[in-house]
Amino acid sequence: MRYLTFALAKGRLADQTMERLASVGITCDEMKEKSRKLIFVNEELKLKFFLSKTSDVPTFVEHGAADIGVVGKDTIMEEGRKVYELADLGFGKCRMAVAGPEHMRAQLAEGNNFRVATKYPNIAKQYFTGTKHQSVEIIKLHGSVELGPIVGLSDVIVDLVETGSTLKENGLFVLETICELSARVIVNRVSMKMEYERISDIIKKLKDTVI
Repeated sequence: MRYLTFALAKGRLADQTMERLASVGITCDEMKEKSRKLIFVNEELKLKFFLSKTSDVPTFVEHGAADIGVVGKDTIMEEGRKVYELADLGFGKCRMAVAGPEHMRAQLAEGNNFRVATKYPNIAKQYFTGTKHQSVEIIKLHGSVELGPIVGLSDVIVDLVETGSTLKENGLFVLETICELSARVIVNRVSMKMEYERISDIIKKLKDTVI
């Protein structure tokens, strides 16, 4: 039996994923040990796990370096990789939103030619030009996008919003919600055909844990 390989987004999402997997009998003791290993193995279940930068998870899965990945819906949308999205795990919930000063609310509804700062240029472009048919200038940032409207770089931002407290502290408001987000299971297309029964069994068990 060949190994099935999981790619997990580093950080809290990976911890939550391993907790969820453990609840259905899928564990990896090696991941609990302090080491410099990059690949962790459960020999008994013939499973391998590795942690990667969040944005790289869909790439590893698309190209078959991992059979299964767990990553946020925002990353799946932004990366646009050719993978199967098979389960919503129900944790890591937040939303993708347009935020900015209150005076931008009316312009957002009917205007054009405003500037949007974001870490998610593909999502922003799809929303404004594809869904709303508006002409905007999209400026990609890697750090605190909230700075965009505050320092005059942009009129609004597109970013993840959990509680909205950071926005409020900086005089910004959620003006429009693009979509709801959470952790999703993605699968390599060829792997799904080759290991259909094993992967389907894992997916079914995980779905059964979602409240």
